Amino acid sequence: MKTYDFSIIAAGLDPKAEDFESRFYDAGCDDATIAFQKGRIVVDFSRDAESLEDAIVSAIESVVRAGATVDRVEPDPLVSLSDMATRAGMTRAAMTNYFKGARGKDFPAPVARVTSESPLWDWASVARWMFKNDKLGRQAAIDAETVRQANEAICRGQVPIADDLKKKVREYSAALAAA
Repeated sequence: MKTYDFSIIAAGLDPKAEDFESRFYDAGCDDATIAFQKGRIVVDFSRDAESLEDAIVSAIESVVRAGATVDRVEPDPLVSLSDMATRAGMTRAAMTNYFKGARGKDFPAPVARVTSESPLWDWASVARWMFKNDKLGRQAAIDAETVRQANEAICRGQVPIADDLKKKVREYSAALAAA
């Protein structure tokens, strides 16, 4: 088993309620810190599980049992060059060289703020590119895709997400192996 650190951003409960924190603890979030920031419930997990998808699925189930509505899973799937460098254990300069094509071809294009000086990329796309170019491990690419798939399922209203997420992660893992 491994410990996975991530956050669930949620809504739907009154943080001033006397039982606010105990609802999460009683629902199985005893491995999380609960906070309320900028109008959202932030449940920071350090969850032991066989895989990231197992950890995310069980955490979502716990948050829903507490009575909250799950908005998304973080770490944020949109990343800057600095974020990418941190996640990949590289320098920002190295990431800039990849982005500009000086150290590789076909680096993913930004998906947000494309015309600004602070573009953002989809981390799962970047992680896949980095894996294919031997710059990032296979599991890191799978974990990035796991978070993306979890958030897509949440956006579609598919909670619980267990079966769909496990299927998509298996398919993605097989596609990486074939690449």
